[in-house]
Amino acid sequence: MGIVSSGFRGRRKRDVPGLPPGQYVTEDFPVLSAGPTPRIDPREWTFSFTGAAARRLWDWNGFLSLPHEHVTVDIHCVTSWSKLGTRWRGVPVDALFDGTDGASVSAREGFALFHSYGGYTTNLPLTDVLDGKAWLVHEFEGEPLAAEHGGPVRLLVPHLYLWKSAKWVDGLELVDRDIPGFWESRGYHMHGDPWTEERYG
Repeated sequence: MGIVSSGFRGRRKRDVPGLPPGQYVTEDFPVLSAGPTPRIDPREWTFSFTGAAARRLWDWNGFLSLPHEHVTVDIHCVTSWSKLGTRWRGVPVDALFDGTDGASVSAREGFALFHSYGGYTTNLPLTDVLDGKAWLVHEFEGEPLAAEHGGPVRLLVPHLYLWKSAKWVDGLELVDRDIPGFWESRGYHMHGDPWTEERYG
């Protein structure tokens, strides 16, 4: 049911040190989506933070004013390709919690349900998105993030399979239980660790 970009010319190199099991290296950046690509004007983009006592909303300019980091990471798709040394720029998820009453110890031990334009969701324990493990990115390889790769803003959680790095994000909802997201409710694993091949539930 996903959409795969044409011209997928992966070099199927599997004997790469540090590559998760079952993966091969590609030098392309395949596009896989569950539906049509939304085209979102950054001037109309917003991101909400809700749940517990937290209620915050950023527009594009407010988002750009948050602390930013440059990140170089490997990314791994559940369909078995990996792309090494990708370069991104964005806001660490930790920065969303700064000054937020809802970021109590109990909230930080809960779960995040990320929402995207078009209705996509994905679920993550907060332990997988805090402490420098995840970012909301809007640049890739020094350029604004293209719509087909999730622009204007996508989630980046590089230590998990790439379906957890939701494209076109527009919200983070704090929840007290692990609610299955779009792919998780369709048989994908609730966690998605590539190193232990948590592909399907």
